[in-house]
Amino acid sequence: MVKWTDFERATIQDIFSKIDYDVVGPAAFSRCLIVYPWTQRYFGSFGNLYNAAAITSNPKVAAHGKVVLAGLEKAVKNMDDIKTTYNDLSMFHSEKLQVDPDNFNLLADCLTIVVAGQMGAAFTPEVHGAFQKFLAVVVASLRKQYH
Repeated sequence: MVKWTDFERATIQDIFSKIDYDVVGPAAFSRCLIVYPWTQRYFGSFGNLYNAAAITSNPKVAAHGKVVLAGLEKAVKNMDDIKTTYNDLSMFHSEKLQVDPDNFNLLADCLTIVVAGQMGAAFTPEVHGAFQKFLAVVVASLRKQYH
């Protein structure tokens, strides 16, 4: 079980209460597909992903970015048991989708960049540390079904 300090818990809840899911989710997911183009292979049904403009204007990419943030919101609401919260999602990504688990780290990095951009000077090293810890727990929980 992960031990959260009061500061970490409050910081994570504060971040997710302030970010605009309709902006941050699509921006982070788009960034991941653009910066790491090999991650696109899982999204063949999304249509045109041929360049940055196509990716950032693709409604399926935007929708999936919002789904990712909704999934993270579940982790925020269940910070004391993220592994159990993500059990089914981990199995789905592992067994059905067969997503390379390293891609979770890539998306987490892109999300960090976007959140830092949105928060500006408020994204202090201490806030960054708490956010990084949260994302590390989320990624570990998503990876737990992989053998």
